[in-house]
Amino acid sequence: MKITLIAGARPNFMKVAPIIHAIDDARNRGIEISYRLIHTGQHYDQRMSDTFFEELGIPSPHANLGCGGGTQAEQTAAIMVAFEKELVSHPADLVIVVGDVTSTMACTITAKKLQTRVAHVEAGIRSWDLTMPEEINRMVTDSIADYYFTTSEIANENLRHLGIDNSRIFFVGNVMIDTLLSNIHRLRKPVEFDSLNLKDRQYVVLTMHRPANVDEVDKLKETISQIVHNVQGLPVIFPIHPRTANIFKGHGITADNLYIIPPQGYLEFNYLAKHALAVVTDSGGITEETTIMGIPCLTLRDNTERPETCTIGTNFLVGTNPDNIKPALDKLFAGKWQQGGIPEKWDGQAAMRIVDRILEL
Repeated sequence: MKITLIAGARPNFMKVAPIIHAIDDARNRGIEISYRLIHTGQHYDQRMSDTFFEELGIPSPHANLGCGGGTQAEQTAAIMVAFEKELVSHPADLVIVVGDVTSTMACTITAKKLQTRVAHVEAGIRSWDLTMPEEINRMVTDSIADYYFTTSEIANENLRHLGIDNSRIFFVGNVMIDTLLSNIHRLRKPVEFDSLNLKDRQYVVLTMHRPANVDEVDKLKETISQIVHNVQGLPVIFPIHPRTANIFKGHGITADNLYIIPPQGYLEFNYLAKHALAVVTDSGGITEETTIMGIPCLTLRDNTERPETCTIGTNFLVGTNPDNIKPALDKLFAGKWQQGGIPEKWDGQAAMRIVDRILEL
């Protein structure tokens, strides 16, 4: 069996890494299965050196399609054109797409038009927010894929409501958690931990990147103000995206206890999160990792495609109104944060279940 694995952005590689390991394990057991790892180049990331792939224990991609930049439409078109050539040159029995980036959708459409089966890993998750490009990517991908590997029963239900037969839905767990659990003993202290004299559970980690939070300057200023003034003087550590950093510099957004640091590697960022008192974020994936690590998470969004992190885990939807931040932080410092649990099958074995199921199919 020949599999093509698609990754379009840095977080996608964290999702495909355990699948690669599971394929390698099957091959070591004498099973005829191989893969070709394709980076669409959707997001350029200067930190994706050979060291990055070595950290994940995977080889560099077999091909980089170089489809970065441009509008949503331009990027989608570029990926489809480039991936069609790739798939024609290197036919596959199955294309595996992960997550919800533009590459996920574009490569799914291309593969299906070439009569190649597609499996979607992280299928069925929904925020129901069509202002998010990721939501459109999820909906299109799930409408035409062949096999659906899910992280929760909620995702299963979403797919059933689309009319997808149970025989094509497989509840396997969460590949991002596979990667976290396999690397948690290898987490690496970033240099800023000591240079800023940080102490366990005596700082807060902040991440923000969504346009709704960072592009409106007045709202961004108020959000930062509400955070830094309601953490009881603790340091707020903000590994900042270069785009957001330019906004900060241009508008003089500072605070005595706000420490802006460069973007962190996977091992370094999760070290920071694991040792923090709490994480404030507008990310989706981070809410899964904090749930596993038992770290309180305050999400600056009005919706989430990962509701199990709220109902079972340590995540709380604060919303996008800065006025909601103080009550949430007051609850944290009063020791009244919810005691989270671990969602079903978030046990580090999701990728093995995926590959086993693929071999059965």
